[in-house]
Amino acid sequence: MIVFKKSKGIALTMLFLILFQAVFSQTFVKDLPNVIVIMTDDQGSIDLNSYGATDLFTPNMDRLAKEGVRFTQFYAGAPVCSPSRAALMTGKTNLRAGLEGNVPIPEHAERSGEYGLPTEQITMAEMLKPSGYYTALIGKWHLGHREQNLPNGQGFDYFFGHQRGCIDNYSHTFYWAGPNKHDLYRNSEEVYYDGQHFSDLMVEEVKQVINHRQDKPFFIYWAFNAPHYPYQGTTKWLEHYKDIPTPRKEYAAFVSNTDEKIGQVLDYLDEIGIADNTIVVFQSDHGHSLEERAFWGGGNAGPYRGSKFSLFEGGIRVPAIIRYPGVIPANEVRDQLSMEMDWFPTLAELTNSKVAADLDGKSLMPIILDNKKESVHEVVHWQLDNYDDKMAQWAIRKGPWKLIGNVREPIGKGEKIDLDKLYLVNLDNDIGEKNNLAKSDPEKLNELLQLHTSWIKSVRSEMKQ
Repeated sequence: MIVFKKSKGIALTMLFLILFQAVFSQTFVKDLPNVIVIMTDDQGSIDLNSYGATDLFTPNMDRLAKEGVRFTQFYAGAPVCSPSRAALMTGKTNLRAGLEGNVPIPEHAERSGEYGLPTEQITMAEMLKPSGYYTALIGKWHLGHREQNLPNGQGFDYFFGHQRGCIDNYSHTFYWAGPNKHDLYRNSEEVYYDGQHFSDLMVEEVKQVINHRQDKPFFIYWAFNAPHYPYQGTTKWLEHYKDIPTPRKEYAAFVSNTDEKIGQVLDYLDEIGIADNTIVVFQSDHGHSLEERAFWGGGNAGPYRGSKFSLFEGGIRVPAIIRYPGVIPANEVRDQLSMEMDWFPTLAELTNSKVAADLDGKSLMPIILDNKKESVHEVVHWQLDNYDDKMAQWAIRKGPWKLIGNVREPIGKGEKIDLDKLYLVNLDNDIGEKNNLAKSDPEKLNELLQLHTSWIKSVRSEMKQ
């Protein structure tokens, strides 16, 4: 009988400990913040009111800025779609993430062997899953088309959206290279919603993911295909901007339609009472487009030179905001140099998730919490389309100094201009990058050139290029 009592006592104690651990674990998971990362597509450097636009209506993007921290020297990882998204998803420069340029359509990828973001890279979804997150991508992927390269193969529990770089928002068809192809999927299943605007579909999907969260925190990567071409703001917004000339009118309508959809989700977070426990990050993937299908323009880089495809400021300096009530200060601005890769370790810190030590991104929490802190970056790098810097467009920035190599500058209507092979500027004195100082300051030129050469050599060695 004595043995029985002792065994019974031990059993009860063990049962209590198991139940306590389960309750504690469940409570901890519930207390983890939800995360929504919103990425717009081809939105110009100043194209929301809080960044200087006076002819646009963007109250919901601006609401995030009023309720969070807005960055004024925030840089995309690349001036085109796929490499920028690779930087966001991995916390690394696109070259170190294994993605030189835009992912080709599947038919071309089979010929070139360019399959997208390598599967060995740890994505933001894969980083958050061990902490208990339900992970979802709503919107644009553009990081690969094979099963293992698609969202469900890269850490996302759920995917609703298009695989390629853009779609018509009503037919959900890709028209821009190779065979026209319907491109709308729920996970691996092709789905059809003919005539329904893609932005409306996305809002409903985001809400469904939020509702599906049950006892798990959720991570939603909400990747808009707007205001990327085709400009398809709804009739309501086209009427609102009817007195603005083309192409600003069409572009503005698409921006405000996007803002409206963001507002619907923000309102829903308020409605169900989880806004205070949800981190919202907002960023454009790079600068505005001057492509023919974008009417040769529409977006606005303000004082900055350049646009999509260019490593001048207008191609890579983007609006970026983070809101997390009670943790992130409200209605504050940070001017410290920051990078797209920084969201990865920042969100890891806020969610108590583990990250590898080899990231290029650094947590922004030190400067978010203390505006007197220096930038977390001393030197930053870009390189696009090739690991060979003799062929690739590249740039380096150290302090106010920026050096661009093999710079490309689309100027609209398919035209280009010839530029010096090396272009040096001091952004403190020349934010418009009008004056090339390469010849007048050879000492600074050589300093930055040596830093770039050392960096790309190490990257090529690491990536076996």
